[in-house]
Amino acid sequence: MGGKAEKGTPKYIANKIKAKGLQKLRWYCQMCQKQCRDENGFKCHTMSESHQRQLLLFADNASKYIDQFSKEFSDGYVELLSRQFGTKRVNANKVYQEYISNRDHLHMNATQWETLTDFVKWLGREGKCVVDETEKGWFVTYIDRDPAAIAAQEAKAKKEKMDKDDQERMLEFIQKQVEKGKKENDSNIEPTYTELKRESSQERLTFNLNLKRKNEDKKSEVLSSSALKSLKSKEDSKRIRIEESTSRQSALDEIMKMEEKAKEKANRKDYWLTEGIVVKIVTKSLGDKFYKRKAVVERVIDKYGAEVRIVDEKIKLKLDQNHLETVVPSCGRKVRVVNGAYRGCVGTLRDVRTDAYSCDIEIAEGPLTGRLVKGVEYEDISKLAS
Repeated sequence: MGGKAEKGTPKYIANKIKAKGLQKLRWYCQMCQKQCRDENGFKCHTMSESHQRQLLLFADNASKYIDQFSKEFSDGYVELLSRQFGTKRVNANKVYQEYISNRDHLHMNATQWETLTDFVKWLGREGKCVVDETEKGWFVTYIDRDPAAIAAQEAKAKKEKMDKDDQERMLEFIQKQVEKGKKENDSNIEPTYTELKRESSQERLTFNLNLKRKNEDKKSEVLSSSALKSLKSKEDSKRIRIEESTSRQSALDEIMKMEEKAKEKANRKDYWLTEGIVVKIVTKSLGDKFYKRKAVVERVIDKYGAEVRIVDEKIKLKLDQNHLETVVPSCGRKVRVVNGAYRGCVGTLRDVRTDAYSCDIEIAEGPLTGRLVKGVEYEDISKLAS
Protein backbone atom coordinates (compact mmCIF):
# COMPACT_ATOMS: atom_id res chain seq x y z
CA MET A 1 0.00 0.00 0.00
CA GLY A 2 1.70 3.24 -1.24
CA GLY A 3 1.24 6.95 -0.47
CA LYS A 4 1.55 8.94 2.71
CA ALA A 5 0.29 7.58 6.02
CA GLU A 6 -3.03 8.92 7.20
CA LYS A 7 -3.00 11.52 9.95
CA GLY A 8 -3.26 10.03 13.41
CA THR A 9 -2.10 6.54 12.46
CA PRO A 10 0.91 4.92 14.22
CA LYS A 11 2.95 5.17 11.02
CA TYR A 12 2.18 8.89 10.71
CA ILE A 13 3.24 9.49 14.34
CA ALA A 14 6.42 7.43 13.85
CA ASN A 15 7.33 9.46 10.78
CA LYS A 16 6.81 12.72 12.67
CA ILE A 17 9.03 11.54 15.53
CA LYS A 18 11.77 10.56 13.10
CA ALA A 19 11.56 13.89 11.28
CA LYS A 20 11.77 15.85 14.55
CA GLY A 21 15.25 14.69 15.52
CA LEU A 22 18.63 15.03 13.82
CA GLN A 23 19.21 13.04 10.66
CA LYS A 24 22.39 11.86 8.99
CA LEU A 25 24.48 14.61 7.39
CA ARG A 26 25.22 12.62 4.21
CA TRP A 27 21.49 12.67 3.33
CA TYR A 28 21.12 16.45 3.62
CA CYS A 29 21.02 18.82 0.63
CA GLN A 30 22.25 22.28 1.58
CA MET A 31 21.16 24.03 -1.62
CA CYS A 32 17.58 22.78 -1.28
CA GLN A 33 17.74 22.78 2.54
CA LYS A 34 16.12 19.37 2.54
CA GLN A 35 16.90 16.51 4.93
CA CYS A 36 16.28 13.03 3.55
CA ARG A 37 15.62 10.12 5.89
CA ASP A 38 17.55 7.41 4.06
CA GLU A 39 19.78 6.75 1.07
CA ASN A 40 16.89 5.96 -1.24
CA GLY A 41 15.11 9.21 -0.43
CA PHE A 42 18.31 11.21 -1.00
CA LYS A 43 18.85 9.52 -4.36
CA CYS A 44 15.32 10.36 -5.44
CA HIS A 45 15.84 13.97 -4.37
CA THR A 46 19.07 14.39 -6.37
CA MET A 47 17.24 13.21 -9.50
CA SER A 48 14.38 15.68 -8.99
CA GLU A 49 13.92 18.72 -11.24
CA SER A 50 14.00 21.21 -8.34
CA HIS A 51 17.41 19.93 -7.20
CA GLN A 52 18.79 20.21 -10.72
CA ARG A 53 17.66 23.85 -10.91
CA GLN A 54 19.40 24.63 -7.61
CA LEU A 55 22.62 23.05 -8.88
CA LEU A 56 22.50 25.25 -11.99
CA LEU A 57 22.09 28.35 -9.80
CA PHE A 58 25.05 27.24 -7.67
CA ALA A 59 27.21 26.65 -10.74
CA ASP A 60 26.58 30.18 -12.00
CA ASN A 61 28.01 31.81 -8.86
CA ALA A 62 29.54 29.22 -6.56
CA SER A 63 31.66 31.68 -4.51
CA LYS A 64 28.60 33.76 -3.64
CA TYR A 65 26.79 30.80 -2.11
CA ILE A 66 29.89 29.51 -0.28
CA ASP A 67 30.54 32.96 1.21
CA GLN A 68 26.90 33.21 2.24
CA PHE A 69 26.94 29.77 3.88
CA SER A 70 30.28 30.50 5.58
CA LYS A 71 28.98 33.77 7.03
CA GLU A 72 25.80 32.13 8.27
CA PHE A 73 27.76 29.29 9.90
CA SER A 74 30.31 31.59 11.59
CA ASP A 75 27.61 34.00 12.81
CA GLY A 76 25.60 31.14 14.29
CA TYR A 77 28.66 29.59 15.98
CA VAL A 78 29.88 32.88 17.48
CA GLU A 79 26.35 33.87 18.55
CA LEU A 80 25.93 30.55 20.39
CA LEU A 81 29.38 30.92 21.98
CA SER A 82 28.64 34.43 23.27
CA ARG A 83 25.10 33.64 24.45
CA GLN A 84 25.69 30.30 26.18
CA PHE A 85 29.32 30.52 27.35
CA GLY A 86 30.02 34.27 27.50
CA THR A 87 33.72 35.09 27.87
CA LYS A 88 34.61 31.73 29.44
CA ARG A 89 37.31 29.52 27.94
CA VAL A 90 35.61 26.46 26.42
CA ASN A 91 36.47 23.55 24.14
CA ALA A 92 35.70 24.46 20.51
CA ASN A 93 34.26 21.02 19.76
CA LYS A 94 31.83 21.32 22.68
CA VAL A 95 30.45 24.55 21.21
CA TYR A 96 30.19 22.86 17.80
CA GLN A 97 28.24 19.93 19.25
CA GLU A 98 25.81 22.38 20.87
CA TYR A 99 25.47 24.20 17.56
CA ILE A 100 24.68 21.11 15.45
CA SER A 101 22.19 19.84 18.04
CA ASN A 102 19.74 22.24 16.39
CA ARG A 103 18.27 20.40 13.40
CA ASP A 104 17.98 23.67 11.44
CA HIS A 105 21.68 24.50 11.68
CA LEU A 106 23.87 25.12 8.65
CA HIS A 107 26.35 22.31 7.99
CA MET A 108 30.09 22.93 7.87
CA ASN A 109 30.57 20.93 4.65
CA ALA A 110 28.80 23.78 2.81
CA THR A 111 31.33 26.40 4.02
CA GLN A 112 34.86 27.32 3.02
CA TRP A 113 36.34 25.39 5.97
CA GLU A 114 37.07 21.70 5.64
CA THR A 115 37.64 21.01 9.34
CA LEU A 116 36.76 22.56 12.70
CA THR A 117 40.47 23.27 13.27
CA ASP A 118 40.58 25.47 10.15
CA PHE A 119 37.50 27.32 11.33
CA VAL A 120 38.93 27.89 14.85
CA LYS A 121 42.20 29.23 13.40
CA TRP A 122 40.16 31.59 11.21
CA LEU A 123 38.30 32.86 14.30
CA GLY A 124 41.65 33.65 15.91
CA ARG A 125 43.00 35.45 12.83
CA GLU A 126 39.85 37.53 12.51
CA GLY A 127 40.03 38.58 16.16
CA LYS A 128 36.60 37.19 17.00
CA CYS A 129 37.96 34.84 19.69
CA VAL A 130 41.10 34.01 21.63
CA VAL A 131 42.12 30.49 20.58
CA ASP A 132 44.74 28.09 21.96
CA GLU A 133 45.59 24.45 21.43
CA THR A 134 46.09 21.88 24.21
CA GLU A 135 46.22 18.11 24.45
CA LYS A 136 42.44 18.13 24.84
CA GLY A 137 41.98 19.99 21.56
CA TRP A 138 41.33 23.58 20.56
CA PHE A 139 39.84 26.02 23.07
CA VAL A 140 38.10 29.31 22.26
CA THR A 141 37.27 32.38 24.36
CA TYR A 142 34.77 34.89 23.05
CA ILE A 143 35.97 38.53 22.85
CA ASP A 144 33.14 40.81 23.90
CA ARG A 145 33.59 44.07 22.00
CA ASP A 146 30.45 45.71 23.37
CA PRO A 147 31.46 49.15 24.80
CA ALA A 148 29.36 48.57 27.91
CA ALA A 149 31.00 45.19 28.54
CA ILE A 150 34.49 46.63 27.97
CA ALA A 151 33.75 49.47 30.39
CA ALA A 152 32.47 46.97 32.98
CA GLN A 153 35.62 44.85 32.65
CA GLU A 154 37.86 47.91 33.03
CA ALA A 155 35.89 49.06 36.08
CA LYS A 156 36.20 45.59 37.61
CA ALA A 157 39.96 45.48 36.99
CA LYS A 158 40.34 48.98 38.47
CA LYS A 159 38.33 48.02 41.57
CA GLU A 160 40.45 44.87 42.09
CA LYS A 161 43.62 46.95 41.83
CA MET A 162 42.30 49.51 44.34
CA ASP A 163 41.26 46.75 46.75
CA LYS A 164 44.69 45.18 46.47
CA ASP A 165 46.40 48.54 47.11
CA ASP A 166 44.19 49.14 50.16
CA GLN A 167 45.06 45.71 51.54
CA GLU A 168 48.78 46.31 51.07
CA ARG A 169 48.56 49.71 52.80
CA MET A 170 46.63 48.17 55.69
CA LEU A 171 49.19 45.38 56.07
CA GLU A 172 52.01 47.92 56.01
CA PHE A 173 50.23 49.98 58.72
CA ILE A 174 49.72 46.87 60.86
CA GLN A 175 53.39 45.95 60.44
CA LYS A 176 54.44 49.41 61.64
CA GLN A 177 52.11 49.15 64.65
CA VAL A 178 53.59 45.77 65.56
CA GLU A 179 57.14 47.16 65.36
CA LYS A 180 56.11 50.19 67.43
CA GLY A 181 54.60 47.89 70.07
CA LYS A 182 57.80 45.83 70.21
CA LYS A 183 59.89 49.00 70.72
CA GLU A 184 57.58 50.16 73.53
CA ASN A 185 57.93 46.78 75.24
CA ASP A 186 61.72 46.98 75.00
CA SER A 187 61.75 50.51 76.42
CA ASN A 188 59.83 49.48 79.58
CA ILE A 189 62.90 48.62 81.70
CA GLU A 190 62.02 46.69 84.83
CA PRO A 191 63.21 48.18 88.17
CA THR A 192 66.21 46.49 89.80
CA TYR A 193 66.59 45.86 93.51
CA THR A 194 70.00 45.92 95.32
CA GLU A 195 71.03 44.65 98.69
CA LEU A 196 71.24 47.23 101.49
CA LYS A 197 74.84 47.42 102.71
CA ARG A 198 76.54 49.49 105.36
CA GLU A 199 79.04 52.02 104.02
CA SER A 200 81.68 51.58 106.73
CA SER A 201 82.41 48.48 108.69
CA GLN A 202 84.14 50.55 111.42
CA GLU A 203 80.99 52.33 112.48
CA ARG A 204 79.85 51.36 115.93
CA LEU A 205 76.24 50.72 116.75
CA THR A 206 74.92 51.96 120.08
CA PHE A 207 71.59 51.29 121.68
CA ASN A 208 69.83 53.42 124.18
CA LEU A 209 68.16 50.94 126.42
CA ASN A 210 66.37 53.68 128.23
CA LEU A 211 64.07 54.41 125.22
CA LYS A 212 60.56 53.23 125.42
CA ARG A 213 60.13 49.93 123.61
CA LYS A 214 56.64 50.80 122.45
CA ASN A 215 57.86 53.81 120.46
CA GLU A 216 60.49 51.65 118.76
CA ASP A 217 57.87 49.05 117.86
CA LYS A 218 55.58 51.71 116.37
CA LYS A 219 58.39 53.19 114.24
CA SER A 220 59.31 49.73 113.02
CA GLU A 221 55.70 49.00 112.07
CA VAL A 222 55.41 52.30 110.16
CA LEU A 223 58.62 51.64 108.22
CA SER A 224 57.57 48.07 107.36
CA SER A 225 54.11 49.23 106.19
CA SER A 226 55.49 51.97 103.93
CA ALA A 227 58.04 49.56 102.39
CA LEU A 228 55.34 47.00 101.67
CA LYS A 229 53.11 49.66 100.10
CA SER A 230 55.97 50.86 97.89
CA LEU A 231 56.83 47.32 96.79
CA LYS A 232 53.17 46.50 96.10
CA SER A 233 52.76 49.71 94.07
CA LYS A 234 55.75 48.81 91.91
CA GLU A 235 54.45 45.29 91.35
CA ASP A 236 50.99 46.63 90.41
CA SER A 237 52.41 49.10 87.90
CA LYS A 238 54.57 46.38 86.36
CA ARG A 239 51.59 44.03 86.10
CA ILE A 240 49.45 46.76 84.48
CA ARG A 241 52.18 47.48 81.90
CA ILE A 242 52.40 43.78 81.06
CA GLU A 243 48.61 43.47 80.74
CA GLU A 244 48.43 46.58 78.51
CA SER A 245 51.23 45.26 76.30
CA THR A 246 49.56 41.83 76.04
CA SER A 247 46.17 43.40 75.23
CA ARG A 248 47.73 45.63 72.56
CA GLN A 249 49.55 42.66 71.03
CA SER A 250 46.33 40.55 71.06
CA ALA A 251 44.41 43.31 69.26
CA LEU A 252 47.11 43.52 66.58
CA ASP A 253 47.10 39.75 66.17
CA GLU A 254 43.31 39.80 65.75
CA ILE A 255 43.53 42.53 63.09
CA MET A 256 46.24 40.59 61.26
CA LYS A 257 44.11 37.42 61.28
CA MET A 258 41.15 39.32 59.81
CA GLU A 259 43.37 40.76 57.09
CA GLU A 260 44.77 37.29 56.38
CA LYS A 261 41.24 35.93 55.86
CA ALA A 262 40.30 38.85 53.59
CA LYS A 263 43.42 38.39 51.46
CA GLU A 264 42.89 34.63 51.31
CA LYS A 265 39.35 35.11 50.01
CA ALA A 266 40.40 37.74 47.46
CA ASN A 267 43.50 35.95 46.14
CA ARG A 268 42.34 32.31 46.13
CA LYS A 269 41.74 31.42 42.43
CA ASP A 270 41.17 28.23 40.44
CA TYR A 271 44.25 28.97 38.33
CA TRP A 272 47.84 29.18 39.63
CA LEU A 273 50.32 29.14 36.73
CA THR A 274 52.95 31.93 36.93
CA GLU A 275 55.92 32.75 34.72
CA GLY A 276 59.36 31.91 36.10
CA ILE A 277 58.42 28.98 38.34
CA VAL A 278 59.55 25.36 38.14
CA VAL A 279 56.78 22.76 37.66
CA LYS A 280 56.58 18.99 37.25
CA ILE A 281 54.84 17.25 34.32
CA VAL A 282 52.38 14.67 35.70
CA THR A 283 50.59 13.52 32.53
CA LYS A 284 51.54 10.23 30.86
CA SER A 285 49.99 11.17 27.52
CA LEU A 286 53.34 12.59 26.34
CA GLY A 287 55.13 9.32 27.00
CA ASP A 288 57.73 8.24 29.56
CA LYS A 289 60.23 10.72 28.11
CA PHE A 290 58.46 13.69 29.71
CA TYR A 291 56.59 12.05 32.60
CA LYS A 292 57.79 13.40 35.97
CA ARG A 293 60.20 15.79 34.20
CA LYS A 294 60.69 19.29 35.58
CA ALA A 295 60.10 22.32 33.40
CA VAL A 296 60.15 26.13 33.64
CA VAL A 297 57.01 28.14 32.85
CA GLU A 298 58.04 30.67 30.20
CA ARG A 299 54.61 31.96 29.18
CA VAL A 300 51.10 31.69 30.64
CA ILE A 301 48.36 31.13 28.05
CA ASP A 302 44.89 32.33 29.03
CA LYS A 303 45.44 31.69 32.79
CA TYR A 304 44.93 27.88 32.60
CA GLY A 305 47.61 26.90 30.05
CA ALA A 306 51.33 27.48 29.76
CA GLU A 307 54.28 27.16 27.44
CA VAL A 308 56.99 25.32 29.36
CA ARG A 309 60.63 24.48 28.65
CA ILE A 310 62.13 21.22 29.87
CA VAL A 311 64.93 21.89 32.38
CA ASP A 312 68.44 21.64 30.84
CA GLU A 313 66.92 21.17 27.37
CA LYS A 314 65.53 23.36 24.58
CA ILE A 315 62.31 21.37 24.21
CA LYS A 316 59.15 23.47 24.64
CA LEU A 317 55.63 22.18 25.24
CA LYS A 318 52.16 23.66 25.60
CA LEU A 319 50.34 22.11 28.55
CA ASP A 320 47.22 22.66 30.63
CA GLN A 321 47.63 23.30 34.37
CA ASN A 322 45.87 19.97 35.07
CA HIS A 323 48.94 18.24 33.60
CA LEU A 324 51.36 20.11 35.90
CA GLU A 325 52.03 20.39 39.62
CA THR A 326 54.13 22.66 41.84
CA VAL A 327 57.67 21.82 42.97
CA VAL A 328 58.74 22.25 46.63
CA PRO A 329 62.52 22.88 46.87
CA SER A 330 64.86 22.29 49.79
CA CYS A 331 64.95 24.65 52.77
CA GLY A 332 66.70 27.95 52.13
CA ARG A 333 65.69 28.14 48.45
CA LYS A 334 63.54 30.87 46.94
CA VAL A 335 59.87 30.14 46.14
CA ARG A 336 56.94 32.07 44.70
CA VAL A 337 53.48 31.95 46.26
CA VAL A 338 51.13 31.00 43.39
CA ASN A 339 47.80 30.97 45.26
CA GLY A 340 46.19 32.14 48.48
CA ALA A 341 46.59 35.19 50.69
CA TYR A 342 50.19 35.96 49.69
CA ARG A 343 49.73 35.20 45.97
CA GLY A 344 52.55 36.71 43.90
CA CYS A 345 54.99 37.17 46.82
CA VAL A 346 58.55 35.81 46.72
CA GLY A 347 59.83 34.11 49.84
CA THR A 348 62.44 31.78 51.29
CA LEU A 349 61.49 28.25 52.35
CA ARG A 350 62.27 27.85 56.06
CA ASP A 351 60.67 24.57 57.10
CA VAL A 352 58.80 21.64 55.51
CA ARG A 353 56.15 19.71 57.45
CA THR A 354 55.74 16.42 55.61
CA ASP A 355 53.08 15.14 58.00
CA ALA A 356 50.75 18.11 57.29
CA TYR A 357 51.77 18.60 53.62
CA SER A 358 52.61 22.22 54.38
CA CYS A 359 55.61 24.45 54.92
CA ASP A 360 56.78 27.73 56.48
CA ILE A 361 58.11 30.57 54.31
CA GLU A 362 59.64 33.96 55.04
CA ILE A 363 58.57 36.80 52.74
CA ALA A 364 61.69 38.15 51.02
CA GLU A 365 60.37 41.10 48.96
CA GLY A 366 57.92 44.01 49.26
CA PRO A 367 56.39 45.71 52.30
CA LEU A 368 55.94 42.38 54.09
CA THR A 369 59.65 41.49 54.01
CA GLY A 370 60.64 39.42 57.02
CA ARG A 371 57.18 38.11 57.83
CA LEU A 372 57.11 34.38 58.62
CA VAL A 373 54.04 32.66 57.15
CA LYS A 374 53.30 29.23 58.62
CA GLY A 375 51.18 26.35 57.30
CA VAL A 376 51.36 27.17 53.56
CA GLU A 377 50.16 24.18 51.52
CA TYR A 378 52.45 22.52 48.96
CA GLU A 379 50.08 23.46 46.10
CA ASP A 380 50.31 27.17 46.95
CA ILE A 381 54.07 27.58 46.39
CA SER A 382 56.55 26.54 43.73
CA LYS A 383 60.29 26.72 43.28
CA LEU A 384 61.67 29.78 41.45
CA ALA A 385 63.77 29.12 38.37
CA SER A 386 67.38 30.17 38.89
